[in-house]
Amino acid sequence: MDYVNMVILGCAIVTFVPRLIPALFIDKLNFSPKFEKFLNLIPYTALAALICPGVLTVDGQLWYIGLIGAIVAAGLAWKKVPMGAIVIITVIVLISVYSVVPFF
Repeated sequence: MDYVNMVILGCAIVTFVPRLIPALFIDKLNFSPKFEKFLNLIPYTALAALICPGVLTVDGQLWYIGLIGAIVAAGLAWKKVPMGAIVIITVIVLISVYSVVPFF
């Protein structure tokens, strides 16, 4: 096995083991309801941290386009609209905004 394959295998093992160990033992642990709520909110927090910086950098000239999309998507999510519909409606709204903006 050459050096590159050894590095790839080593990286795979180093990445896999820290993910495997908690998955094996998580069922045996009992968390308080408050801590469980905290753990359940982590994916949403991570997603927000990934999305928010991009909202204002979507279009350099029309900085508010990303903000409009975020507001529309957040409003639809608040109303508990299904995720697929949120994406489709937000894209339609942004296409409409992009179509109207050149006239102003």
